[in-house]
Amino acid sequence: MKIKRTLKWSALSIVLLLFAWFQFAYWTSTNDCGRSIPAAAERMKAIRFCEYGSPDVLKLEEVEKPVPKDNELLVRVRAAALNAIDVGIVRGPLLGRLFFGLRKPVFTGFARDFAGVVEAVGNNVTEFKPGDEVFGLKGGAVAEYLCARKDRVVLKPANITFEQAGAVPLAGLTALQGLKTGKIHAGQKVLINGASGGVGTFALQIAKAFDTEVTGIVSTRNLEIARTLGADHVIDYTKEDFTKREERYDLLFDNVMNHSMSERRRILKPRGICVLAGFGGTAPSEGQVMSRIARAFGNAFLSRFTDQKFERYTTTANQADLKFLSELMAAGKVTSFVEKTYRLRETAEALRYFNEGHTRGKLVITVPSDL
Repeated sequence: MKIKRTLKWSALSIVLLLFAWFQFAYWTSTNDCGRSIPAAAERMKAIRFCEYGSPDVLKLEEVEKPVPKDNELLVRVRAAALNAIDVGIVRGPLLGRLFFGLRKPVFTGFARDFAGVVEAVGNNVTEFKPGDEVFGLKGGAVAEYLCARKDRVVLKPANITFEQAGAVPLAGLTALQGLKTGKIHAGQKVLINGASGGVGTFALQIAKAFDTEVTGIVSTRNLEIARTLGADHVIDYTKEDFTKREERYDLLFDNVMNHSMSERRRILKPRGICVLAGFGGTAPSEGQVMSRIARAFGNAFLSRFTDQKFERYTTTANQADLKFLSELMAAGKVTSFVEKTYRLRETAEALRYFNEGHTRGKLVITVPSDL
């Protein structure tokens, strides 16, 4: 009886502590939207969202121009791109709020992929100088200026535009690191499920750059895109279920996760690898994301007992991989497929289009002087 009472009171204490933590975290999650800009500070235009919600929460506002720290560069942004995670944060799903602010978004800047020109550098930055054209990752990329860490930025190849470079960072890293997780190497047969989206278009090209035979899974309207980007074979998923084909693959880069584990194992070679890279289209619902995250964990665990492996991974802001992507673009082996570009003041419109779930390649926000 004493043990039961102890367990009962321990459980109640834990619940009360969690409730107290939730209340504290909820009511203290705030942001700087109400803060006034110091009179002497330089100003710039930026897209911000002070509340979670629909694309209408994105506002073009005047904010304080940032100043680079010792390990940062001040970049005048020329282009920025949308990613699924940026869209998800604006919506404010419960899982996301645990990381980005329960009641309000703690950080109000929008998006993280950018390309632009270095305007100034911090005291400890020797790799870059004013005037360098660069691209990289930094929260709040849809703005006139941003300060980025020097280890999350690389030089832009001269043969690509700012719009193309701005579309690369997160999607390109996700594709590259996923393929590396799948131990990609020359001579393999690689299948890309979802080869027409932001990550998929890069995965297709990067796989080709590794001298592999690539098959892309796309819808009817995207067949020509996959062929143009270098796919050796394309399959129209609206007309054929690729898991019922006789062909076997060394590596399945699954950017959609819309088939069961057994179906995907069927088209893998005996020691094939399935890389779990996505959660269903360009704008999955919160339910889809949660379901497919759970499925990914389950698949990865169960595959520990088989020769065919299902591998999960987390994309990291890795400068070495950004440089590798830059080299591929400089060599003409990888390019960005940009479906549409928008002006800075049209960012909410871009997000609305992204939310329709039919985006091909990337959507890019340009940042001209007239906004």
